Amino acid sequence: MDLAHATRLYRTYGDDLRAVIEEQRAFLAATRVIPQLDDVEAELTYLALRDHRPHTVMELGTFQGWSTTWILRALRDNGHGRLHSFDQVDAVLRTVPADLADGRWTFVPGDVAANLALVPRDLGYLFVDADHGRRFARWYLAHLFPLVAAGTPVSVHDVFHLRWARPWSEGTEVLRWLAERDTAWFTAARRHAPATLAALDEVRAEIGLTGARGTTVNPMIFFSLPSAAADRTSGTAPRRPGTR
Repeated sequence: MDLAHATRLYRTYGDDLRAVIEEQRAFLAATRVIPQLDDVEAELTYLALRDHRPHTVMELGTFQGWSTTWILRALRDNGHGRLHSFDQVDAVLRTVPADLADGRWTFVPGDVAANLALVPRDLGYLFVDADHGRRFARWYLAHLFPLVAAGTPVSVHDVFHLRWARPWSEGTEVLRWLAERDTAWFTAARRHAPATLAALDEVRAEIGLTGARGTTVNPMIFFSLPSAAADRTSGTAPRRPGTR
């Protein structure tokens, strides 16, 4: 994903996205969940899923289901696809609407390190928003990413809350790992890429979109998984993976 492509996706799926934003507003009002994604990064996640049309998606970290419902609505609107969500906390089971989950969602409770055998081997999209420590990042770079095919779209949340990734954080580890593999990434983070966010906001205003919750930090990054993901990564198993 880059700015030009993101702009095209907004214009292509703008009407569908507008309807989903209204659904997410209603979901938020009805459940009072604590959303974890800001507006533009949530919209970009939906748009990326509409664009790539994956048959199988993995979500690592669900909390109360804000990202889960965004993903499920994209799969619904694509007309196919199944989401496999992994988390030690199962609050999401009480919030995701049954009609949205039915036939397209599997929740895997517990430690993801103990459940690697349940990670689908045909992933078409990987969404990561779990433990944000460097130890867990090193673990999934070494153990989860090698299970995913090169070229698979990936998004990692909470990288750019500041102009730079926080030291000793998941974000720093992931950015270093991508740099070692000469892999480009995209973000609309307000503090790291204000011009990109401003450009997307212009497009959103042009097509009449306002966000589902009105937040603008958008710290997520988007990239495609490089080849030979296991070759140059090492790490130790985390104490508590798969949690927020």
